[in-house]
Amino acid sequence: MSAGEVTRAPDGADGSAGVAGMVAEATAYLRERGVAPPRAALVLGSGLGALVDGMEDAVRVPFGEIPGFAESTVEGHAGTLVGGRLEGVPCVALQGRYHLYEGHAAATVAFPVRVLLALGAEVLLVTNAAGGANAAFRAGDLMLIEDHINLLGQNPLTGPVVPGDERFPDMTHAYDPGLRALAAEVARTAGITLRTGVYCAVPGPSYETPAEVRMLQRLGADAIGMSTVPEVLVARARGARVLGLSLITNVAAGLSGQPLSHAEVVAAGRAAAAPFEALVRGVVRRLD
Repeated sequence: MSAGEVTRAPDGADGSAGVAGMVAEATAYLRERGVAPPRAALVLGSGLGALVDGMEDAVRVPFGEIPGFAESTVEGHAGTLVGGRLEGVPCVALQGRYHLYEGHAAATVAFPVRVLLALGAEVLLVTNAAGGANAAFRAGDLMLIEDHINLLGQNPLTGPVVPGDERFPDMTHAYDPGLRALAAEVARTAGITLRTGVYCAVPGPSYETPAEVRMLQRLGADAIGMSTVPEVLVARARGARVLGLSLITNVAAGLSGQPLSHAEVVAAGRAAAAPFEALVRGVVRRLD
């Protein structure tokens, strides 16, 4: 299989073995490219990928060169895997991700996380850009994800069990309480305002209507996005600890009267780069 050739997990009775083989091939390729075993893995959402520009001893591999990975097609997602050291801690990061709305299945969207964990990561830090459904949130706020609502209509764990996965992972503490406490402490120490709330994942790519936002508010959503949940589900099935952070890039439809755009999302990510980087670096530094 050539790099980038397979973009969907195998179907059928041999699907689990096929996924495991794809993960092994991608992992071996990245090790050959010099990506060292990481302590932590990071998934960086829209406009947030600049964090890894300061990684030490960085090894960069475009998604399209990694077996089983798909190309990233969304603005603000560089589509590069970066291995190195952040705050002296061995890390591997995805500058960008792919999404269901690009035409991928949930298993494909979560495949890179399987590879990050197979490389050795024990902690997964997922980030995203999201719209604020909580009326108290403002563009530029950082939100610590305490729970999520999956309205994607797909689950990456559907199908034959991949070796090493738990068939029925407990999602009571999908976002690790200890890591959440650590992030809150880092934010307090650094003087960073950190909101807390529930992230709701929807398929996209259209933004929600005002009526849909009101519905999601009633369901308990504080932030709304189009990613993250498939990655978290796979990470929990593999036993990894997860920390989730949302950058609130705009208030959701109907709350401001302003039209929504992806350019606004990317610009907000760049504007919030300093506090976001300080928070992530502070968490990574204290992982050990």
